[in-house]
Amino acid sequence: MPRMLDVSDDVRAEIGDEEADRLLAGGSTPGSYDCTSCRTPGDCEQERTSTVLFVGDETAVLAFAHAGCLPSQVVKVTEEQLQGAVKSINGDPARSQQPQPQQSEAAAGEQAVLGVTSGLVLIADELHPALVVEPTAPIVRPGTTGTGDDFLPLLIEQGFTPVVELSAVPTVLRGWSVLLAMGQLHAVLQPGTNGGRPVAWWQAHQPLQVTDGWRAAAAKQQQVLMFAAPVGTIGRQPREDLLREALDRAAAHGQLVAAALPLAGT
Repeated sequence: MPRMLDVSDDVRAEIGDEEADRLLAGGSTPGSYDCTSCRTPGDCEQERTSTVLFVGDETAVLAFAHAGCLPSQVVKVTEEQLQGAVKSINGDPARSQQPQPQQSEAAAGEQAVLGVTSGLVLIADELHPALVVEPTAPIVRPGTTGTGDDFLPLLIEQGFTPVVELSAVPTVLRGWSVLLAMGQLHAVLQPGTNGGRPVAWWQAHQPLQVTDGWRAAAAKQQQVLMFAAPVGTIGRQPREDLLREALDRAAAHGQLVAAALPLAGT
């Protein structure tokens, strides 16, 4: 039976036509696999499957994902991350079992560092996977030398919506997405210039661990809610209930914007 396999042009360019054709013919494709995104079983012979190529500094690893979770694509990672990918793909993922939100930081231009917290947020009686982004310092508009904080205005210009209370799910922001791969959070992507390929708005120094519940909710809903607030608004909250309280306070003071971001490629 032919494999229901997707091999993107980018993946084909990396692995070569011969290997791509061999994959499509089923010569080197496992019939069953664990999805590199949601970590649940998949079957190349029963459902559409994406080839995902993780490329490090010296080596590369080919993985498989449900087409509904990730498109076929090339994901650039460090060599250290790639070794973690090998363990994850072989069924030994390094998972966080802590119930509190997980946090990471990555550079945002030259103005500040973005702190990113993952957690589940209850809205309208349903738990939603969320990312909360807060800079470590005020962010000024590119090209200016002022002392104000333009973080929220800049995001509103990109399509994020001001939130006054967390009573409804924010609208989907097309063109933006969240890259969840190897069962871990890698990046928040924004539209490329002139309709080009998406680029990283935020990228983790190391893949951000998320809880099983967060990952399961993201796989079910195929989107992640992103909330953003100015420096000093949310803080590093150790529990999800405290994170929710901080979000409510930020919304009440007009210091919160949000959007629903599809998982990468969906």
